[in-house]
Amino acid sequence: MTEKAELLTPMAHAAQNRCFGCGPANPAGLHLEFLLAADDSVVCLAAIPDTFEGPPGYLHGGIIATLMDETMSKAVRAKGLTAMTRQLEIDYLRPVPSLAPIRIEGCVLRSEGRAHWTEARILTEKGTVLATGKGLFIELRPR
Repeated sequence: MTEKAELLTPMAHAAQNRCFGCGPANPAGLHLEFLLAADDSVVCLAAIPDTFEGPPGYLHGGIIATLMDETMSKAVRAKGLTAMTRQLEIDYLRPVPSLAPIRIEGCVLRSEGRAHWTEARILTEKGTVLATGKGLFIELRPR
């Protein structure tokens, strides 16, 4: 995850995806759109509506956790895998403003079998880190 000129490619989503984080078919969702960076990390450029606030002007902590979880999940998905959260750890460094442009970045740190360790962070437009997170995701077995 770097702050340099980068080539970002949109990640495709299924039209009928009802995921709360990224699903276009979920009318109450966040409708996050993810981009794949050249280093296989993922990036989301967003401004989250004030309907997801906790304190006035700032996002609810659960929404911040959702942003981090979704981003780490997409980092695993960028490897062509589907996985679900087993563990999630968030460090809330500064309040995340609603309606303001933010950048969310995520990557897979390592993988062993079906287990994938990830990290993510939320930044302001100017690069101030607002939150960081780590997660463990377990790859789903085909039904």
